[in-house]
Amino acid sequence: MDLLIPDFPGLEDRIGALSTMRRGGVSTGPWGNEQGANGMNLGSHVGDDPQHVARNRAILRSLLPAEPAWLTQVHGAGVVDAAGVAHAIDADASIASARGVVCVIQTADCLPVLFADVQGRVVGAAHAGWRGLSLGVLENTVGAMRSAGAGELMAWL
Repeated sequence: MDLLIPDFPGLEDRIGALSTMRRGGVSTGPWGNEQGANGMNLGSHVGDDPQHVARNRAILRSLLPAEPAWLTQVHGAGVVDAAGVAHAIDADASIASARGVVCVIQTADCLPVLFADVQGRVVGAAHAGWRGLSLGVLENTVGAMRSAGAGELMAWL
């Protein structure tokens, strides 16, 4: 699987982060890689075979400490605490202040923005498209993180 590993200097022992790329899964056709195969599509809402999406999510899950808190992204500015997400909820960002909680966002032509407070106590992930940006998704994510006890923040774009 192709991955990008975000760098949060000094927090390597406190938080983990990754970004999947298009290759490394089982999706085919338009959800596949450049050759139409082995795609890592994680979206259950885009027309891909549900069994392929489930398998791709299982591949991703094998790399994580817990089940991700999946969101139903609506191109808005809503933020949730990932620890309270039991099933997909409408939001475009999530935060976590408890260890082992996995925030997840999906992007295609939007920007993933990952946050961590410099002490590694609070993290956040935001789906930043033009609509969410104009509605304040990043500001809302930072505000939710501050409410959860975050101090100075770092971000990965």
